[in-house]
Amino acid sequence: MGSYYMGEEIVVIGCGASGGTAAQFARKTDREANVTIFEKSEYSQYSKCALPYLISGKIDDPKKLVEFSEDWFSRAKINLFLSSEVTEIKNKRVYVKRGKRIIEKEYDKLIIATGAKSAIPPIKNIFDKEGGLKKGIFTLRTIDDALGILNYIKNKKNVVIVGGGLIGLEAAEAFYNKKLNVTVVEMLPNILPSMLDGDMSREVYNQLKGYINIFTDHLVTEIEGEERIKSVKIKNKNTREEFDIPADVLIVSTGIKPDVYLAKSIGCKIGERGGIIINKRCETNVKDVYAVGDCTEGKDFVTNKSFVVGLGSIGVRQGIVAGINAAGGDIELFDGFLQTRTTKLFDIEIAAVGPISDNLDNIISGKFKGLTHPEYYPEGSQIIIKVLCNVRDKRIVGAQAVGKNVAQRINTMACAMLHKMSVDDFIKLETAYAPPIAPTIDPLAAACEVVNMKLKRRS
Repeated sequence: MGSYYMGEEIVVIGCGASGGTAAQFARKTDREANVTIFEKSEYSQYSKCALPYLISGKIDDPKKLVEFSEDWFSRAKINLFLSSEVTEIKNKRVYVKRGKRIIEKEYDKLIIATGAKSAIPPIKNIFDKEGGLKKGIFTLRTIDDALGILNYIKNKKNVVIVGGGLIGLEAAEAFYNKKLNVTVVEMLPNILPSMLDGDMSREVYNQLKGYINIFTDHLVTEIEGEERIKSVKIKNKNTREEFDIPADVLIVSTGIKPDVYLAKSIGCKIGERGGIIINKRCETNVKDVYAVGDCTEGKDFVTNKSFVVGLGSIGVRQGIVAGINAAGGDIELFDGFLQTRTTKLFDIEIAAVGPISDNLDNIISGKFKGLTHPEYYPEGSQIIIKVLCNVRDKRIVGAQAVGKNVAQRINTMACAMLHKMSVDDFIKLETAYAPPIAPTIDPLAAACEVVNMKLKRRS
């Protein structure tokens, strides 16, 4: 195989955000290294997070999703092979299926960035006779998924989405914008269950139900239709009542399963959540092998518990660390991930950082509902902030927000959490004030003050 340099061989499996970033930082760290990426799809590094906006039409061309093109990697002196699937790793060699050929490539350092696959729930008749998803049923993980959905929904009327998490609800908005009737079915009591507490989730639900149909505490149990989907059977988990709703299209958005086949084959340790276990240098337990992105597990900054990495922001940070270290540098991840996250649904901005209350012990919370501007200023809009605090040391351990510009406020809380600030310290924080921009006391500080008052009452 051709190469640019005769230095150390660094091979990356996967050119998603994590793998592509790892290759870039390996190249920046060692200009003499020979960096090679094998990507099984036909696309170089692109934004998976933007797929719902490709469906909605806000992004009108799939090429616009590509963040780093083949030409970009070529100019960066990185060997990128698309439509090239690594099928085996053995004796520090990768075996790559490229068309009808099998190519061998030696490596000194290997970075596994194989990503994840969509988890498919046990719904009766969801598969066709060949074992694939029945016609009209889709997942949303790739550009090809999005293009397949766009092609299929022409002249369709009803879409059902299984799963009320971030991707499911972003897809729901996309279909609403395409003038389809949208129904979301979530098996848990609340939408956005891994992002928001129940009370904050209900604030969002009350605003979304004017646009789409939402069934919480419900299961999709069966697909009806022989050749293609025609309707779905839904069951109320509490009453056990079952009923049918029409469905021309079904989107499965019920989480991910890390793709760890190759990693397992060479002895990489797999964690309790099904992802590859790595240390703070992104090293696996196998010498000279690193792993990054959705195929790995991370440690939560607050609880120290494992979680499957699903956020691009985390995967990119892992890619930076793995790329630098694979090329001879020395850098570590921080002590756990804050899991800072945000989205915008039907002009409703939502953001959160840290675990939800159900995953924490010995906490107290404070919630503030107010305005983004002083009351006398005409452009203010509602904002809701919830802050979670450890009872013993008053340390801030989580925050959630719904309203305008909440992502930046949650970024402030992420900074506070990273430096283990208490609510007492945060209340003293001097925040910017001007009537057209922000009130004198920021809503974040107001929520912390609510926590403080509750703690004083307790003592």
